[in-house]
Amino acid sequence: MQVLDGKALAQTIKEELKVKVDAIRQAGGKIPHLAAVLVGENPASQVYVRNKVRSCEAVGFRSTLLRRPQDITQSELLQIVTELNADPDIDGYIVQLPLPAHIDEDAINLAIDPRKDVDGFTPVNIGRMTLGLDAYLPATPNGIMVMLDRYGIETSGKEVVVLGRSNIVGTPMTVLLSRKSNPGNATVTLCHSRTKDLKAHTLHADIIVAAIGIPEMVTADMVKEGAVVIDVGINRVDDASRSKGYRLAGDVDYAGLKDKVSAMTPVPGGVGPMTVVSLLMNTLKASQKR
Repeated sequence: MQVLDGKALAQTIKEELKVKVDAIRQAGGKIPHLAAVLVGENPASQVYVRNKVRSCEAVGFRSTLLRRPQDITQSELLQIVTELNADPDIDGYIVQLPLPAHIDEDAINLAIDPRKDVDGFTPVNIGRMTLGLDAYLPATPNGIMVMLDRYGIETSGKEVVVLGRSNIVGTPMTVLLSRKSNPGNATVTLCHSRTKDLKAHTLHADIIVAAIGIPEMVTADMVKEGAVVIDVGINRVDDASRSKGYRLAGDVDYAGLKDKVSAMTPVPGGVGPMTVVSLLMNTLKASQKR
């Protein structure tokens, strides 16, 4: 089995980005500047944002972290978004999700300037992506597409099953894999919680993208010999044998599948690092456009 090592690939791409940023600096150009808004004390969100800030530093980007308390009002957060939209020095920014329950995530998303939407979540960028126009692609799906390309995974004419229909991963993944491009040109089936006989679909798939949020749900009896598995899930599973009391697991049973599939992403160290590096790629693109 080929391990699709996202951590190693992300490091390679970061080194490539650093070369580009160094060239910009030597030419006296503007250094890309990414801002992140972090609301509350969600542990996972803090880790994600910290990784993004560190990655910016590694490639030579400028970064700004705006931390706000859990009880920030929606109007206060919208004011921050308005200020970031207007700041000429900020090339792109993200509002880390999830937000507190009293804040309407859609309202925040709709307020983000699409030209600075390096997460690729605004309707303008999603719409442009759907039409095959130039856009900032959602970070996780784009990271997966880059991984498929760099590892030479053939998608043209393949049967792909995507598990999960979120607007952040599952739905855009089906668009990217089915459109006329490379990677792409696949026949894609989107499965979700209401899909009947899920196993019948997954057994037919040459490639499975699991983004359903259920620990180790995809087992060996659901996957055909030689399939490629992209595991987007990252779940905490109680494990008394670990010092922290838990372990991280994906949406697929890695141990049960590793002797059956032809290629698979690990968890952690697979899709996660590619999501971060995709954000950096979008930020550089935004900076060059501005």
